[in-house]
Amino acid sequence: MTQQLQIRCYAHWEALHCLRPAWESLLSQIPHATIFNTWEWLAPWWHAYGKNRELMVLAFFERGIRLVGLAPLSVTPKRSALSARYRLLGLLGDGSGDSDNLDFLALPGFEKSVVRSFLDFLERDRSAWDCCELNTVPDGSPVLGHLLDELKERRWPEAIHPRLRSAVALPVDWDSYLGQISKNERRKLLYYSRRVAKRFKAECYKCSEESDLPVSLSALFELHNKRWRSLGESGTFLSAERRRFYIQLAQFLLRRGWLDFWLLKLNDEIVAAQFALRYRDTVYALQEGFDPAYALESVGFVLRGHVLRELISEGVRHYDFLATPNPSKQRFGAVTGSYIDVHFARPRTRGSAYLHLLHTAWNSKEWLRKQLPPSAWSLLHRLNMQLQTTGNVKDTSNHSMRESPCRLSTDS
Repeated sequence: MTQQLQIRCYAHWEALHCLRPAWESLLSQIPHATIFNTWEWLAPWWHAYGKNRELMVLAFFERGIRLVGLAPLSVTPKRSALSARYRLLGLLGDGSGDSDNLDFLALPGFEKSVVRSFLDFLERDRSAWDCCELNTVPDGSPVLGHLLDELKERRWPEAIHPRLRSAVALPVDWDSYLGQISKNERRKLLYYSRRVAKRFKAECYKCSEESDLPVSLSALFELHNKRWRSLGESGTFLSAERRRFYIQLAQFLLRRGWLDFWLLKLNDEIVAAQFALRYRDTVYALQEGFDPAYALESVGFVLRGHVLRELISEGVRHYDFLATPNPSKQRFGAVTGSYIDVHFARPRTRGSAYLHLLHTAWNSKEWLRKQLPPSAWSLLHRLNMQLQTTGNVKDTSNHSMRESPCRLSTDS
């Protein structure tokens, strides 16, 4: 049986400060909550990327008193290739390429009530949105199943896009972990660690003082950009918004003890950096970089091995690579999982027409990916990214639609 919940809508970040203690309390009662649901993640994200978005944080209260759910959302006005205007509603944190594991917060037992109250709110406030895109929702989210059931019951058109992710389950000791990876990887890990220690004055350390953040972050930005320049592409930290986000985020996380920012020095020069987030017993690997001049030393590989050993000794049980499943992660024992992107609109609206066009465009892109030679697809992708960076085109698809075909149900 669902309960009727009272909803309060917050359109300005400053107004959310009064909600922060209740937000913290709600997080503490939700076992599956991640760092991407916290104030410390979403506040710097909004300050960096919220300029052209409208805040819409929905708080769900039982009897108007107890906070039992939170839907951190924002509205992004967009224009299609045909100059049609749309108001896209999405999870706060989405759209910049930084966030994964985004979700609603709902107190256990209130998931269905939160979902139903949310969709009732959208039904009433029709002018606020055209299409809703909830991206990178964990496939085990307790809210997700109720949302899909409710959309089907209301016969709202929806599209579902799976997206791959990967993570390592960490055992209780280092020897057990070495038993999880292949013999070849164990040998390489020991070989390169000894090689670096023998050839250089090597130091792996964690940035633990706020006064050290400027130098450490500058090293991360430069190493990340060097790595991508060596591949003929632009690094993401060329964006002033992204640098601003990481600077404030690092400060917030360090103060809470949630920053796992590791660096490797060889002969007093920083040659590799890995920026990760710690929440409960999970560490999320977010960004990294290494100096291509030291590629033969496998410095990124060496640093990751050192970090994993430290995390295991500290009781961390999950090392999450997020939406980056590739062989370089699997060598560390990563297992593939998935996120789910759920897009929906009201029936017979321009939002449902937009959803249909988006689905068609996405499938066309996948067809091109399969038909073109890898070199041609790579060139097309780079040109598209360059055009988006310079602002000459507006991408009407979402960056998250890239892993596998979607299912579209329509009643438009």
